[in-house]
Amino acid sequence: MGPELIGIIVVLVLILVIIGIIYYAYRRITEKVRNFSRIAFGTDSIVQGVKNMEMEEQTTPKSVSAATSIYKPSIVRDFPEFHYDEMKARTENVLVSYLQSINEQNPRLLTEGTNELKDQLQIKLDILRNNNRREHYEKIKIHQTEINRYFKDKGRCTIIFQSAVQYVHYMEEPGKVLTEQQKKMKQTKYNVEVVYIQDQELVENLHDAGLAMNCPNCNAPITKLGAKICPYCDSPIIEFNIRVWNFNRVIEVR
Repeated sequence: MGPELIGIIVVLVLILVIIGIIYYAYRRITEKVRNFSRIAFGTDSIVQGVKNMEMEEQTTPKSVSAATSIYKPSIVRDFPEFHYDEMKARTENVLVSYLQSINEQNPRLLTEGTNELKDQLQIKLDILRNNNRREHYEKIKIHQTEINRYFKDKGRCTIIFQSAVQYVHYMEEPGKVLTEQQKKMKQTKYNVEVVYIQDQELVENLHDAGLAMNCPNCNAPITKLGAKICPYCDSPIIEFNIRVWNFNRVIEVR
């Protein structure tokens, strides 16, 4: 056996050793990746695990910061005629109509709200229109709505309702073909701010001037919290108490 043949054999042996080492390392790394995927995602494939995690994120409702049991007694004590279920239903209607207004590019779909909320919606629509884009909210579903906060400050009382919301969300741009994969289900949360003007003279925001209740008989402003009788004409105003609450802002909670 000549030296050249011996050299070739040595090289082949070294190549086989290197291949064996690489294969062994590959098997070890693959096994570690598989074990990690099993622990992290419950599946042998990281890719499948990530897909499962994305799917779970799209289908699992967000948890809301619920403090209804804490704040509701204080609200009812301040406003005996306050109807929680009615206000909760109104809040959900406003939230859905706000999103539908954006989806349809029609601010008139907003069921109710202050000038500030209407301005917020109009600014959103103007920005989309100026950028030649349409934002879509489809198959809207509200899973849960709870009181998140209640506070009084500078002449008004504020309730923050927080809702867990589900919808199909996507952005449409001219000349861009959308695929079904881009129309993803999204789980998110929204805060809806509901305000009651306690004393018009203390309110700083001029938008709030139209929020206080007026007497149904003489149209005089009712500036005192929980007032039952008009101080000018003595007309009863108890049945109108719920109407002084209005919706001031809608904010997605990131």
